[in-house]
Amino acid sequence: MKFSSLILANLLRKKLRTALTIGSFAVALFLFGLLIVFQGAFSANADIAGTDRLVIQNKTSLIQPLPLSYRDRLLRIPGITQVTHDNWFGGVYQDKKNFFAQFAVDVDNQRQMYPEFVISDDQWKAFAGDREGAIAGAGLAKRFGWKIGDRIPIQGTIVPGAWEFNIHGIYTGKRPEDDTSQFWFHWDMFEERVPAEVKGLVGWYVVRIDNPDHGAEVARAIDQEFSNSPYETKTETEKAFATGFAKQMGNIEFLIMAIGSIVFFTLLLVTGNTMAIAVRERVGELAVLKALGYSDRFVLLMVLEESLVVALIGGGLGILLAKLFTMGGDPTHGFLPRFYLPLTGITAGIAAAIAVGIIAGLLPAISAMRLRVVDALRRV
Repeated sequence: MKFSSLILANLLRKKLRTALTIGSFAVALFLFGLLIVFQGAFSANADIAGTDRLVIQNKTSLIQPLPLSYRDRLLRIPGITQVTHDNWFGGVYQDKKNFFAQFAVDVDNQRQMYPEFVISDDQWKAFAGDREGAIAGAGLAKRFGWKIGDRIPIQGTIVPGAWEFNIHGIYTGKRPEDDTSQFWFHWDMFEERVPAEVKGLVGWYVVRIDNPDHGAEVARAIDQEFSNSPYETKTETEKAFATGFAKQMGNIEFLIMAIGSIVFFTLLLVTGNTMAIAVRERVGELAVLKALGYSDRFVLLMVLEESLVVALIGGGLGILLAKLFTMGGDPTHGFLPRFYLPLTGITAGIAAAIAVGIIAGLLPAISAMRLRVVDALRRV
């Protein structure tokens, strides 16, 4: 900006007003950043779901089990290349507030089914060789200070009793948004300790298909295979399965859009009013500039640039604070395992700040541009 010193002088004329306006932008963009984070947290599993994976659950409810014998029948269905199964454990570590996802997994197939979770061969081999072995996500291990070799006591709830596990590995994600808050242990150990009436049952199945384009056809074939049986199934893509969980929390996207719209409309009014007052206070100065030969276009751009400077400083500060806040980890203690402000969110925040800055400054800038020298000097 060629006349940056003039713009800076205008902004510093009323330091408190400028500071409050910048603060309004900062608060709004901080809130905007958090809304992006929460939206991503609720839709994380759906966004990163495998396109070639289907989830099979009991048609009645996810909490109802399925027979282990379905595994071999699933492998005989055309299009399915791999099958694994999981059980929700729901234990308590030290305190009921220490919530995190715990799964009894099929050790033979879990790692191959989820290649986005990275763990070394040595760690997986040690885990597979110990019936009391366990794998923890990097985020979970960091949260509780766990390390390889630790023995972790967990109090069972669905399957009561004291359970102890040996940490043999810590997995990471290939992407920042991958969930590293899970805890895996042997399904065989789980099977040994459950009551006799629920032995031979699993929580749900996950299958890999050879062609994602045929997902709907394979899902129908699976459900037809087990129709009219005591354990009918409901099969859907992993994305649809994860979206179902997100919808249980309500229409998050609508909530975010509604709150965001209110925030930015309020911000627009505050900033527009501030810039309008600033222009009215400088009517005489603007008239002098025009009398000296500065064009209407120059006056228009000068007022717009003032509004943009305020927007960029305040918006940048707000987004920075939001990013720093999310770098501290998940404040919900496991409820939102993905708590991350992506680059797209940062870019959207800066773009929103620029847009609000332009819109808020546009009317005062046009008013200043149309100002007639004679009329302006008459007011002084």
